[in-house]
Amino acid sequence: MATLIKNGYLLDPGSSREGRYDLLIDGGIVTRVEPFISECEADEIIDAEGNYVMPGFIDLHVHLREPGFEYKETIKTGTAAAAAGGYTAVCPMPNTKPSTDSPFMIEYVKMKAEKDSPIHVFPIGAITKGQMGQELTDIKGMAEAGALALSEDGKSVMNADLYRTAMKQAKEAGLRIFAHCEDKPMVAGGVMNAGKKAEELGLPGITNAVEDVIAARDILLAKETGVTLHLCHCSTKDSVKFIKLAKEEGLSVTGEVCPHHFAMSEDDITGDDGNFKMNPPLRSKEDVEALKMGLKENIIDVISTDHAPHSAEENNGSMLKSPFGIVGSETAFALTMTALVKEGYLTPMQMVEKMSYNPAKILGIDRGCLGVGKAADIVIADPTRKYVIDPETFLSKGKNTPFAGKRVTGKVLRTMVDGKTVYLAGDR
Repeated sequence: MATLIKNGYLLDPGSSREGRYDLLIDGGIVTRVEPFISECEADEIIDAEGNYVMPGFIDLHVHLREPGFEYKETIKTGTAAAAAGGYTAVCPMPNTKPSTDSPFMIEYVKMKAEKDSPIHVFPIGAITKGQMGQELTDIKGMAEAGALALSEDGKSVMNADLYRTAMKQAKEAGLRIFAHCEDKPMVAGGVMNAGKKAEELGLPGITNAVEDVIAARDILLAKETGVTLHLCHCSTKDSVKFIKLAKEEGLSVTGEVCPHHFAMSEDDITGDDGNFKMNPPLRSKEDVEALKMGLKENIIDVISTDHAPHSAEENNGSMLKSPFGIVGSETAFALTMTALVKEGYLTPMQMVEKMSYNPAKILGIDRGCLGVGKAADIVIADPTRKYVIDPETFLSKGKNTPFAGKRVTGKVLRTMVDGKTVYLAGDR
């Protein structure tokens, strides 16, 4: 059955097309992209008048919690939430129970996703067994099982020599390293950014150096080993500087920023509320501005969510007792439109580069482009729709967000995977 998307404003960095185009889809593939295509050529017509038509977003950094923490999220609920946010592919991190630390576990996540997910799922393998930092996993075996990258997300591999060996093996296996940059001993019980706000609230702080020393270390190890390195959830001005220097040196280093880190600063924290607790924490206004400029100047390549659902009971209290992490799949597009596109930091095309095209390139998958012959993974969104974020409407099990009640602009209306609609907005 042929589907025709009419009258939309196409944003497609992969084909360098921007403007009013019609798209014809047949057999899950984009077969024509032209200013006008007759309606008689299609069985189904989708009128995208006034809306952006973009390659589906790709999230390099999510936590789907299954197996082991299904009360927080499952592959089924997490990918449904991602589809509602315009995502057609996600990369779940390995900090499950048991950890995704073996070829069997990679195959298990893929099998569960095949059964339960409306979108593509590319599981990330752990670097050490059980993420304990002591013994390397079967890196080659996980690559053969279908892993595209390795990460110890949720913590760093603190043993630099062991990490260097992992990087060498990852390079040999054709895998990327997705780095969580955190010097764990330096955290020292901190729950939010070290600054005046932490002092006001009487809470222990986390300094920028906690992230920066590991970011610098990981880049130096990547330089020595030649592995492709991606720095997750960058939050400090110096992380941006380090990535810039690495790129100027010709290293294969990329970085991501999460919407909460560019849409909020520590000054937006209203009180000792677990919904504001994330790792890395909300930083200073100076750091936030550096992140925005890093995105604007294409030093930072990707916008990822670090979607991290928790139960209401876990987050309903002080930051001292709450777990780190907030949900992000269903708010990322609106927050990016509101904080970056409307404010002039990003053009709409840059936004798509960072949410779709660049993530696909980093993963090495043939997605993120709507040229003829490409897979019809598509998101249609209204760039002008205003609404108030209401966590009770989320499809995710997690409602833990500091953005409840925030007025935003930009709403995902439809998500398509291989030409089939997997999400259609109602009255949410």
